Amino acid sequence: MNKAVDISTKKLISLAPNNWAKWVTGIPDIVTGEILNTEFQWISRQSDVVIPAESPQYGKFLILNELQLRYTSEMPRRMRAYAALAEEKYKLQTYPVPGETHLNYS
Repeated sequence: MNKAVDISTKKLISLAPNNWAKWVTGIPDIVTGEILNTEFQWISRQSDVVIPAESPQYGKFLILNELQLRYTSEMPRRMRAYAALAEEKYKLQTYPVPGETHLNYS
C-alpha cells in the first residue's frame, strides 16, 4: 500500500517537472513534456512518475521515477522491469531514477 508521502512526492514533481528533470539528470538544457499515465499492470504504482524529456545532446527519452518511503531489496529489480516496459511501450530510451524519500521527524 502506498504511503501518503509517496503520493505527495509525485505531486511535488508534477508541480515543476522541468526543474526536477534538470536536477536528477544534470542536463541544463533539458525540456520536459507532460507527465505520462503509466499503466504497466502489475508494477504501476501511484508513486511512479514518467516524464518525457528532450535535450539537444541526448534527443528524446523518458525519465522514470519511482520514489518510496523506504528502500526495499526488490526496488532494483522492479526498476529494471519498469524501464524495460516503458522502453517497449513508448519506444524511447529510459533514464531510471529510483529514490527513497527520507523523513526527519526530529
